[in-house]
Amino acid sequence: MPELPDITVYIEALEARILGQTLEQVRLASPFLLRTIDPPLSAAQGKKVRALRRVGKRIAIGLEDDLWLVLHLMIAGRLHWRERGAKLARKNTPAAFDFSSGSLVLTEAGSQKRASLHVVSGEDSLCALDPGGIDIFEAGLAGFSAALTAANHTLKRALTDPRTFSGIGNAYSDEILHRAQLSPIALTQKLSQEDIQRLYDATKATLLDWIDRLRAEAKGEFPEKVTAFREGMAVHGRYGKPCPTCGAKVQRIRYAANETNYCARCQTGGRLLADRALSRLLREDWPRTLEELEALPRRAIPGSEAS
Repeated sequence: MPELPDITVYIEALEARILGQTLEQVRLASPFLLRTIDPPLSAAQGKKVRALRRVGKRIAIGLEDDLWLVLHLMIAGRLHWRERGAKLARKNTPAAFDFSSGSLVLTEAGSQKRASLHVVSGEDSLCALDPGGIDIFEAGLAGFSAALTAANHTLKRALTDPRTFSGIGNAYSDEILHRAQLSPIALTQKLSQEDIQRLYDATKATLLDWIDRLRAEAKGEFPEKVTAFREGMAVHGRYGKPCPTCGAKVQRIRYAANETNYCARCQTGGRLLADRALSRLLREDWPRTLEELEALPRRAIPGSEAS
């Protein structure tokens, strides 16, 4: 699932191509993609793009008359920039958005169609699609600490919960925890202030680092290699390979459809995370799928406005 760094670079590429452009038409090949009926999708056609915004892991395209198209790519959705009116493939291409400057094409691999498009009117309706997690770049240490410790969850669960932190998912949470040298199953309310400070610094540094890397990789072109598994990652997707910090083999925790990668030497004091107590903890604290986590109802986080 594209996360904050990927979405940021997508939005920057879109700003360069469609900001100020008129949306001429939307070609919808899969009706299931559209999850709203009022306002109708036809209301967006013929309107100019006034803004682009990240809403968690969603991309929001703001049009004239305070109308918003909100795309959630989920796990397999990807965006592509093509010549104007580009022909849609018969399979796995649910929609295209045609502008005078070119066409934004949405593809979704696989048989499980989870990507979504919402058409909403007004700021309140747009905000209703936001799961409510804090933006790490807008929150200071106090706000970060309040969000992190509002409930007693494992660090992996807390970082990936969209109601707690905005835009962080499975891949970058692994990288953040490795940089912070913290266990993915450490409990948030058991952390020391030093641990929280280290996690806060690691979260910001990891996300900024990967935004810069993805910008450099795109080289001003539209990003086409959006993936959860990248060269240069420390532990995510690197099970059995050497940790770049200490050389020990990267380990993993498997639970349902999820996998977490970590370095036992750097993060858990050499302990391998595989026992009955861990299995019970995962059942109690970790949703079985990313979709399950994304679907959790929004909640208020006391002190989340703190800086």
